[in-house]
Amino acid sequence: MTSAFSSATPIVSVLDDDIPAHESLELVLRSASCQPETFATAQEFPTRPRSVVPSCLVLEAFPDFYRLDPQESIAFERTDRTIARHGDVATSVQAVKTGAVEILVKPFKAKVLLAAAREGLDRGCIALAREMEMHALRNRYASLTRRERQVLALVVSGALNQQIAGEFGISEITVKAHRRRMMQKMQARTFADLLTIATRLGPHRALNSR
Repeated sequence: MTSAFSSATPIVSVLDDDIPAHESLELVLRSASCQPETFATAQEFPTRPRSVVPSCLVLEAFPDFYRLDPQESIAFERTDRTIARHGDVATSVQAVKTGAVEILVKPFKAKVLLAAAREGLDRGCIALAREMEMHALRNRYASLTRRERQVLALVVSGALNQQIAGEFGISEITVKAHRRRMMQKMQARTFADLLTIATRLGPHRALNSR
């Protein structure tokens, strides 16, 4: 598992309408130092707060899951690490398309479940790290003043300091000061770093600020 989250207890959510099976699944998951959370219906899961630790979903692949309305399905799409446990061929195919790590056919052994859960948690670590990094980038961008955002947009589009000065009717010295503060806030050491950051933020952020 990703070292950045090595001290966090991973969460494994179990969505299964076989309520008597919840206790045994919880025991298996706790034995692997995971925090289990059980849900009996697909409608219960979206009410769960967004996890900020590595997590995965062990899902009973009943067809009703694929008939959730768009608002309800958002919670499942955000996990990006679904494990389907059971279902017919058509449902299993749909599960894979929506991001299932592995299809487990009942009955299965505990070690098979744990192996699939570990893979799901590894993917969860990667997804969470990317999400946290993007959150940090957006916060840096939000810290820019309106003028600094305008300078950022022109810099990444290839404009020179002289051109930027002419665009806003300011001196090149002032442009350089805005540019220096913008680079510091965005934690970009080079122009290449800034281009990478702007690409990650997307054109609607970095390029449409004028």
